[in-house]
Amino acid sequence: MHPDLKTAIELQQVDLKIGQLTAQIDTLPSQILTLERQLEEFLHAHRNRQERLAANQKERRELEGEVQVIRQKIGKHKDQLYEVKTNEQYRAMLKEIEGEEGNIRKVEDQLLEKMIEAEEIQKAIAEAAARLESEKARVAGEKARLEGLRNADIEERGRLQKHRTELAQALSESTLRTYERVRAGRPVSPAGGRWRGRARPESPRRAHAVTEAVHPPPAPCRPRARDRRLVAAVHRRGDRGRPA
Repeated sequence: MHPDLKTAIELQQVDLKIGQLTAQIDTLPSQILTLERQLEEFLHAHRNRQERLAANQKERRELEGEVQVIRQKIGKHKDQLYEVKTNEQYRAMLKEIEGEEGNIRKVEDQLLEKMIEAEEIQKAIAEAAARLESEKARVAGEKARLEGLRNADIEERGRLQKHRTELAQALSESTLRTYERVRAGRPVSPAGGRWRGRARPESPRRAHAVTEAVHPPPAPCRPRARDRRLVAAVHRRGDRGRPA
């Protein structure tokens, strides 16, 4: 067995773990942001209901004022009934009073609708207010958990990076060069696409390539001329690693 093989395999495993930790570290901030947005959406909906209730109350006051104005007009018309001099004027005044009373009924119907709407809004506000503190506590607790997990991942990654340096220093120069060349390849993800971003997990194919580069398999019984030339060149350099 090649003397660097065990160290190279351990280095491979450390790089894999560092990649996994980096992926987690990069993902956690977006999870925290999602929590903050959920809370903000909850608060926004709560404020929106409060604004709707205030607008509802204003509209009801305006409608109530409109009813008062109409009632005053009806009162004046009734007083004028005693001042008319002909039956035709009397009937005309009664008709006008009936019309104003019809307007009152329309406005009162609108008032009733606004009152029903206000009750529904008040109920939603009360339910949201009861949940508000627990929702804040839930988001704060989950954020603290995720931030703690991220800090632990950062600490563990730092420890592994230090260990990686030690492992790399323990390898021969040629083996480390071969390892880094193979590791710098472009692995194919399980889904069939290429990995993107800073965290690029090691694939089984790459792990096999690293092991094979450090500890190549026996040459075939009848190597081709080109292969024989490559093997001879490698041996002349004293490098047991196979070209990547």
